[in-house]
Amino acid sequence: MPQPNRPMFTTTADALVIVDFSPRGVGDPRGAHASRRRRTPGPYRRLLATPGARAFTTGNLLARLPMGMFSVSAVVMIAGTRGSYALAGAVTAFGLAATAVVAPWIARLVDRHGQAKIAVPATVLAALGSLSLLLCVRLDAPAWTLFVSYAATATTPNLGGMSRARWAHLLDGDERALHVANSFEQAVDEACFMLGPVLAAFLCTALFPEAGTLTGVALLVSGVLVFTAQRATEPPVRGRGPAKAPFRAPGVPPLLAVCLAMGAVFGSMEVVTIAFADAQGHRSAAGIVLALQATGSCAAGLVYGATHRTGTGSLEDRYVWCIAAMTTLLTLPLLAASLTGSLLALAPALLIAGMATAPTMVTGMTLIQRRTPPGRLNEGMTLAVTGLLGGIACGSAAGGWTAEHVSPVAGYGIPVTAAATALMTALTCTRPGRP
Repeated sequence: MPQPNRPMFTTTADALVIVDFSPRGVGDPRGAHASRRRRTPGPYRRLLATPGARAFTTGNLLARLPMGMFSVSAVVMIAGTRGSYALAGAVTAFGLAATAVVAPWIARLVDRHGQAKIAVPATVLAALGSLSLLLCVRLDAPAWTLFVSYAATATTPNLGGMSRARWAHLLDGDERALHVANSFEQAVDEACFMLGPVLAAFLCTALFPEAGTLTGVALLVSGVLVFTAQRATEPPVRGRGPAKAPFRAPGVPPLLAVCLAMGAVFGSMEVVTIAFADAQGHRSAAGIVLALQATGSCAAGLVYGATHRTGTGSLEDRYVWCIAAMTTLLTLPLLAASLTGSLLALAPALLIAGMATAPTMVTGMTLIQRRTPPGRLNEGMTLAVTGLLGGIACGSAAGGWTAEHVSPVAGYGIPVTAAATALMTALTCTRPGRP
């Protein structure tokens, strides 16, 4: 019998044959081919190999895709039947304001009572609000019913925040893995807001105006049910506890101020790009151009999570550098629009400008997680999202006014100004010990 660690000698005809049964090491040339077959999996594959991660991620992806669908579907429905973009914009803006008020309260309930107990009924109420809006539009109900119906959708839970809370629970203490998870979640956000509007526009135009809303409701409810059914990965409930509110936690208010300025970047960029494309006679191409910006952000987020080393420098310093890079890259669309006046030149400028967005958001969300008191993580991240929504509303208004009363090209100065404001806030207020 051959021994496992010793060669076996034998003869065949006039030749001596030596068979080596010893194991091949990674550094052994004889085992080089085998070692190549056993390559270490990448960071995202290792992340999704966490027990229970694939199941809750699948449900969360289904539920988050409609986040980019509902507003577009509502605008198409209302404007198509009532013939008024002003009414459609007012309804969606009212829903945005309602979300800013209701979302932190829903997140507080999630932290206090658990994701499954709160997320499911809150999602059902939001779904009923979307269906009510559909019926009111279809039945030509008074305009005020549209505002009330769409405001009910504000109870939609912060699905991205709940997913990040699960990762924080599963990866407790592993800073490197948590960084990869936050990068993955930011890439998912970008992908959903990139694909959602395209899917909604296609369904509403190719089928019927209500198709986008109906599909969004089906995806939202089914995704939340799948997500909340994964009880093994749900963070434990801490109850009321002595922890202070995230808004009062040291270091959190300055981060929320940065989120407000960052939201102004996103809101103004969207409106100004639509106005610029319309001025060039290519309004229908605005969605594709904006999707390029989200594509750049999504790709950069995945690369940032896979390659960045969390031990290099403080998180606050990295946040400042990310915002500085974002401010610098946002000058590219301004230069492309002012120097060329071409939509073809603007497209690659937006693609490159978007590459600083995801790393900035990943670092900011990580800071929010670190500074939020224990047991209030969903509420803390939802406050950040609320700040972004408020900034989007302000940026949309400022960008729209500038594009209409000055010029669309001048409108590209608004995102740069908002990013510079975020940079100054981060430099003066977000470091430890700073007010």
